Amino acid sequence: MSTTTQTQFKRDILQDETTAEVTALLQDNLTNLIDLALLMKQAHWNVVGPNFRSIHLQLDEIIDSVRAGSDEVAERIVTLGIPADGRVSTVAADSNVAGYPDGFVKVSETISRVADALKQVIESLRSAIEKLGDLDAISEDMLIAISGELEKHLWMLQAQEV
Repeated sequence: MSTTTQTQFKRDILQDETTAEVTALLQDNLTNLIDLALLMKQAHWNVVGPNFRSIHLQLDEIIDSVRAGSDEVAERIVTLGIPADGRVSTVAADSNVAGYPDGFVKVSETISRVADALKQVIESLRSAIEKLGDLDAISEDMLIAISGELEKHLWMLQAQEV
C-alpha cells in the first residue's frame, strides 16, 4: 500500500484506524483486479484453437467487468482519503494472482487458467467482504456487487469445461 498518508479532508468518512484497515483490504483487491485484467488480456491475445472467436470475445466481456470493478475499488480508496496504487511495480510485487504462460495457449487451457485466476480473485474479494462487514458496509456492498458479477463470469467459463 502507498506510504502516502491520508488526505486532510475536513470531513472524514471513517475513523483513521478503520480507514487504514478498510483501504488496506481494498488495496489488496485493487492489485489483484488489475493483475487479473492484464492476465486476461494476455490470454485474449494469445488464445488459439477451436472456438477461438467465442472465447476471444468472452474474455473481452470479462475484462470490461474486471476493469470496471478495479476502477470502483480505486475510487473508493480515494473517497476514503487514501491514494490508490495501481502502478505496475505495486501490482507485480503484491498481486496474489498466479502467473500466465507466455506464447500461444490452446482454448481449453486458456479457459482453465483464466477460470483459476478468476476464482483466486473471487476468493480474495470474499475474504475482504467477510472482514468489511463490521468496518464499512459501503465498501462491503461494493465488493459484493463486483464478486457477484465475476462469479457469473466464472460460471460461464466453467460451463465450457464440462
